[in-house]
Amino acid sequence: MGKITGFLEIERHDRKYEPVADRLKNFREFVVPLSEKEVRDQAARCMNCGIPYCHGTGSVAPGTPGCPVNNQIPDWNDLVYQDNWEEASRNLHSTNNFPEFTGRICPAPCEASCTLNIDDNPVTIKTIECAIVDRAWDNGWLKPEVAAVKTGKKVAVIGSGPAGMACAQQLARAGHDVHVYEKYAKAGGLLRYGIPDFKMEKDVIDRRVAQMEAEGVTFHYGKAVGGSTPGAIDPQELAKQYDAVALTGGAEAPRDLPIPGRELSGIHYAMDFLPQQNRRVSEEPLGGVQEILAGGKHVVVIGGGDTGSDCIGTSLRQGALSVTQLEIMPAPPERENKGLTWPNWPLKMRTSSSQAEGAMREFAVLTTKFEGVDGKVTKLHCVKVDDKFKPLPGTEFTLDAELVLLAMGFVHPVHEGLLKTLGVELDQRGNVRASLLDYQTSRPNVFTAGDMRRGQSLVVWAIREGRLCARSIDTFLMGKTDLPR
Repeated sequence: MGKITGFLEIERHDRKYEPVADRLKNFREFVVPLSEKEVRDQAARCMNCGIPYCHGTGSVAPGTPGCPVNNQIPDWNDLVYQDNWEEASRNLHSTNNFPEFTGRICPAPCEASCTLNIDDNPVTIKTIECAIVDRAWDNGWLKPEVAAVKTGKKVAVIGSGPAGMACAQQLARAGHDVHVYEKYAKAGGLLRYGIPDFKMEKDVIDRRVAQMEAEGVTFHYGKAVGGSTPGAIDPQELAKQYDAVALTGGAEAPRDLPIPGRELSGIHYAMDFLPQQNRRVSEEPLGGVQEILAGGKHVVVIGGGDTGSDCIGTSLRQGALSVTQLEIMPAPPERENKGLTWPNWPLKMRTSSSQAEGAMREFAVLTTKFEGVDGKVTKLHCVKVDDKFKPLPGTEFTLDAELVLLAMGFVHPVHEGLLKTLGVELDQRGNVRASLLDYQTSRPNVFTAGDMRRGQSLVVWAIREGRLCARSIDTFLMGKTDLPR
């Protein structure tokens, strides 16, 4: 694929970032795209691998190598190298509804499994993917794909995150009348309200929503399904009104830290903090909630994952005096042992763009107590732990903190309201039970996909599950399906 000797002749060259001092002044995307020639050169590095792990087995299970949506990466790399960008876009969209999302925020397990990563020089797959789709939008190649024949079947999709959007778009293209119910004011789920604008500006979502509306998808905003919110829709009635229902609401129950002092003000979940800033950027009302701001404060982020990094970047842009990130896990190795890990996703030290903007990172740390004055948090009491998370005597220390953000992940979807009213079975982890074969819940016409089924995961997995769930719904309604995987 690409240029036969490209990997020998061309060095890896990836996108750069704007300087930290410049990008901290605003919430805009700060990745500097490569030129067309640079992208084609990078695509030329793709080898004619005997087994292209980059797209071969990622859909089997988490932890297996490659792309969860099975992007045909060598094929569109070759098309880019040959300067056939429109065909590259068609190929890319044949497996991924929203490559502009994954091209911006996916951790790129495909690059970890690239054969050239054996030598730490993988093909810049994520950068090439983003270049293809952005070029497709700029050239007007991404037209609405309206179904030639309508089936007369109605499907409700509850939740408009990446799983819900992918499911809805595929079902609409199969000819079904699709209605998406979203409790917030706009579509996108965590893409809209969790991912900061400096990682992905929201017009990237808006143009996809417009495409989906042109394809016949109807979005119902401000429509909670289940629960006691005024105007909430009865999920039992919805299940009766529609031929099929897809539950794609995500995993929204956050992991808490129930230690002394937890009741102090100034301690918040990450997903109470991040959506507020996204709403400020888009000039969407906050809804009368108490504002959470990091400006002029010492901020501590508890949790070392992507959500924690998003809290760091947002806090620094708001003018935090300092940001410290605590992780209970030990510091990973600086580099992996390729002989043991490749082509799987390796555990190694990674520094996100937000962490590089000025955060202090502490590993193997347990927070034991919050301390405060006049009901407001002022300090954290911490201790170092061993590899079994047992405190190490004599390693106790304190950190100043006027704002603490809990970013320790999500345990499962919210059970109250929608799920309890529908009475769908849950698995042992508290997620909605449904098999990978048909994504069908314990109720015959109710299906589920994304984080609500699999638990907290990646956007690319949500897209994959949304597509497969759409296939199962189409088969359930029509007896067969022509939708691609």
